[in-house]
Amino acid sequence: MKHVSYITDFEEWRKDFYFSIPIKVRFSETDAYAHLNNTKPFIYFEEVRLDYFRSLGFTEWENPTSDKGFVVADLQCDFIRQVFFNERLTVYIKLVSFGNSSVDLHYLIENESEEPCIVGRGAVVQISKKDGTAVPWDGKIRKRFEEEINKSKIT
Repeated sequence: MKHVSYITDFEEWRKDFYFSIPIKVRFSETDAYAHLNNTKPFIYFEEVRLDYFRSLGFTEWENPTSDKGFVVADLQCDFIRQVFFNERLTVYIKLVSFGNSSVDLHYLIENESEEPCIVGRGAVVQISKKDGTAVPWDGKIRKRFEEEINKSKIT
């Protein structure tokens, strides 16, 4: 596998993923050669990220009256293997670290043969919808993030 700066040992990195969603590559997501368009993995990352946050109980951003939201601060994608129209993929996510108001998430996309096709990472920051400033995670969410970090150390 090609060198990816945020992965030291691929097999060690890979084994901590447990949360995933299935994706079937639609025709509209491909280019003229039936390859997955290079912008689409970011949409897959978003979809798994939202489902993952919901699974952790981090749903305040879905409430239109809430002052809290989150933004993607950075997002990186590395292509390992070509993906084509009609392939069935599994999109994984894991929490790697968290700070006062941010989290670092890693992504893995595998094909049906469990071959890695795409990897990625990105930081998400909780913000105030009113002024865009960073908002610290509340105690409940921090506790869930700590549980996630500990879960990856155990498995």
